[in-house]
Amino acid sequence: MKLWKVWRVRLLLFLAVLGPGFITANVDNDSGGILTYSQAGAQFGYTLLWTIIPITLALIVVQEMCARMGVVTGKGLSDLIREEFGLRMTFVMMILLVIVNYGNVVAEFSGIAGSMQLFHVSKYLSVPICAAIVWLLVVKGDYKSVEKVFLVASVFYIAYIVAGVLSQPNWHEAMRATVTLPSRSAWKNKDYVYLLIGVIGTTIAPWMQFYLQSSVVEKGITIRQYKASRLDVIIGCLFTDLVAWFIIVACAATLYVHGMRDIAVPSDAAGAMKPLAGDFAFILFAAGLFNASVFAASILPLSTAYTVCEGMGFESGLDKGFKEAPFFYWFFTLLIALGAGVVLIPSFPLVKIVILSQVLNGILLPVIMIFMLKLINNTELMGAHTNSRWFNWVAWATAGIVIVLSLVAMWNQVTGG
Repeated sequence: MKLWKVWRVRLLLFLAVLGPGFITANVDNDSGGILTYSQAGAQFGYTLLWTIIPITLALIVVQEMCARMGVVTGKGLSDLIREEFGLRMTFVMMILLVIVNYGNVVAEFSGIAGSMQLFHVSKYLSVPICAAIVWLLVVKGDYKSVEKVFLVASVFYIAYIVAGVLSQPNWHEAMRATVTLPSRSAWKNKDYVYLLIGVIGTTIAPWMQFYLQSSVVEKGITIRQYKASRLDVIIGCLFTDLVAWFIIVACAATLYVHGMRDIAVPSDAAGAMKPLAGDFAFILFAAGLFNASVFAASILPLSTAYTVCEGMGFESGLDKGFKEAPFFYWFFTLLIALGAGVVLIPSFPLVKIVILSQVLNGILLPVIMIFMLKLINNTELMGAHTNSRWFNWVAWATAGIVIVLSLVAMWNQVTGG
């Protein structure tokens, strides 16, 4: 009986802090992410599946560091960077992040347009309506109500797991590719390296660190709830990368096998899957894309607004009204309007922007991680909650690997190798 009471208390504590970690990790599988994973499966079959295990480990470490900093300091990541490194450095970092995040916002509205066109709904109808819904949800809701909507949206990612099963993959080959490295020839393929950076960039995106820490702070999670918050992060990371694995598998088992190697937009994967895996798989993939795009179209502008306001010292937060935090809400509104507006321009090169934004994520990530590692190992700031040696090793290794891959990709682009 006592054991049941202990577990009941732990469960209630976990449910109380559930949200920031699970939501942040799942929004990672946004329109740009789905496009990148779909391309990975369609273009290279199962050969990029080996990235999922190390990326999941790195994602857990990186996300846990942000949650811990938020819990211990009670401040967002931009706040800490400004206080420790100065306004000038913070301003440069914010400009880069806003540029990258804007590309991601465009990708989300592109995903909304593409997914609804599969159901014969014009983008000139779906994009403005969804932009208005996203705006009303964030501007008119408070933190608790918005978080509940986001948690429900997170559950719908199960659709991709079901779609992956329905695609009838070669399970043996998929499992083998998950635990073995590709041949040496793959590393000489510039498209493979470029897409590998995109997979890393979309899985461990820079914006995620800012949103997670801001959410932990706004939710009011304290050091006493830290263990439950850490579990929230771990479960979210495991679930989101399981979904990513199934997206790659679904496209490898259908598109790659049938020679359909080029995915222009995420909806192409769903459309091509219809005759190969059946109507149900098509509906799940398309509906999953719509859910993911609307979900991320809410959070990415929100994350960017948090980052800029914290960095510049402006008021921010969903529990504050428009009059209390005008810059926060106006900046959020501007990102929504510009992101949706670009998608409505005929013949705009959306695909190039989407893929480029994911690669820029991968290039910007090491910069953000260096800031994070400096902060979390500051004993004056973190006290007894600095990184362990093992955490530092994984985090620095992640930053180093991404830097090397980014340099290789840029070299390949310059030399045409």
